[in-house]
Amino acid sequence: MGVAGEVLPLALVVTLSPLNVLPVILLLFTKKPLLSASCFLAGFIIGVAAVLTAGVLIADAVDLSGSSSDATWVAVVKLVLGLYLLVAAARKYRGRPRRGEEEQMPRRMEAIAGFSPGKSLDAGLLLGALNPKNLVVGLAAAATIAHGALTRGQQIAVIAAYVVVAALGVAGPIVVTLVLGERSHEVLDRWKSWLGRNSATVMAALFALFGVVLIGQAVAAL
Repeated sequence: MGVAGEVLPLALVVTLSPLNVLPVILLLFTKKPLLSASCFLAGFIIGVAAVLTAGVLIADAVDLSGSSSDATWVAVVKLVLGLYLLVAAARKYRGRPRRGEEEQMPRRMEAIAGFSPGKSLDAGLLLGALNPKNLVVGLAAAATIAHGALTRGQQIAVIAAYVVVAALGVAGPIVVTLVLGERSHEVLDRWKSWLGRNSATVMAALFALFGVVLIGQAVAAL
């Protein structure tokens, strides 16, 4: 499997995470919906790209190329991060609302509905860069890219592809708003309600799936 084939599935964890998608949906119900949501998307892209780029540069500095004896650390990193995702999946699944219960939206999510475009940019940057799950997956992707013995140009291309795929979930509601106009409110409201009810279950499934993927890649490399 090529480097892109290992990295892009990891980006799906980011793009499908409800905690990354819900904020932009909430911003699309504010006074300046498209501006605020677009600023959030811009910040999110910068945050994701910054973490991945920094990870690749650090990994390159310690020589995690395929020809290095230190490349075993790539497998170790993936194994640890995969185990972390499995633990996170178990916690999310145990904490999901039971049948008949409504999942409570985190207070920080409710606060987002009142953000200005400037605050939306900051929120997207922080979420893209510092959200623990985004960070874990970004580090795993960075280790894979550094281990792939790619040229600098190839590394940039894979990083760009990862960022594009990772941002699709955040960009989706904005595209829906641009295409449907005012009719998008009904669609986005349904999405918001569904994600609010099922976010814990969806995230548990995602973490479990990609935790297994990382562990499988680690075991194959050891």
